[in-house]
Amino acid sequence: MRVALETTIFSALGLPDPHGRDALRRCIAAVESHGAVPAVTAVIDGEPVVGLWPEHHERIFGCTAKVAARDLPVAVAQRWPCGVTTVSAALQLATNAGIEVFATGGIGGVHRDVATSGDVSADLYAIRTSPVVTVCAGAKAFLDIPRTLEQLETWGVPVVVLGSDDFPAFTTRRSGAPSPRRVDSVEEIVSVVRAARQLGYRGGILVAVPVPPSEEVPKEVLDAAIEHAIARATAAGVAGPAVTPYVLDAIAIATDGRSIPANLALAEQNAAVAARLAVALASG
Repeated sequence: MRVALETTIFSALGLPDPHGRDALRRCIAAVESHGAVPAVTAVIDGEPVVGLWPEHHERIFGCTAKVAARDLPVAVAQRWPCGVTTVSAALQLATNAGIEVFATGGIGGVHRDVATSGDVSADLYAIRTSPVVTVCAGAKAFLDIPRTLEQLETWGVPVVVLGSDDFPAFTTRRSGAPSPRRVDSVEEIVSVVRAARQLGYRGGILVAVPVPPSEEVPKEVLDAAIEHAIARATAAGVAGPAVTPYVLDAIAIATDGRSIPANLALAEQNAAVAARLAVALASG
């Protein structure tokens, strides 16, 4: 009954100190409070780790080496002292460890300039190919969310949204894109997962959980902040993997820090939902 967790969100690449510490503490507590075991993923001294010891946490908070699935072989071969995992790397490690459920904040997806940049997050391919249920707060709001959902549909990935007819956009509850399918309880998610496996589907399943209403950043506020942040990133020549942290930092500044409590709340909530799901799946 383990729940895999990525570590980019807890590091200097995710939330500024001390918020990364708070996020890790809250996520671990949420998983444990529902009877599951947190399996925090990272690369430590060249070893892929699924289940960090507390003494490793301090290294995660200050780590600035991000490891996606493509980077895992290099990080291991070159014996990186520390590497924090993205969604794709965490899913690969969870699959290797036989873990069925993974919790994260928001997933990557198809970028708005995909026609010229070709930028599609490796998160989507990992979700498609890993036999793991990913619990998230939707896709990050600065992405092209309709195209992200279209890509998942093309690949046949089941996508459900807990308690909403609108697909969430990370720190806001509404993206404007309809939910592919709505479910209203963890028990219903369990039924979907079991039916998928009985039907022979061995890929991933995406569960989106909207951020708690009390903590969300209003969509109109977030939309304005995103437009400003993307314009700044373009003007600064930021591209590739550097876009996400750059834009997220700019959004945090533009929203007067309102995105940080939203981030903390959604990460904790996703961990709790994932733990409940893992326990229920393990019960048979």
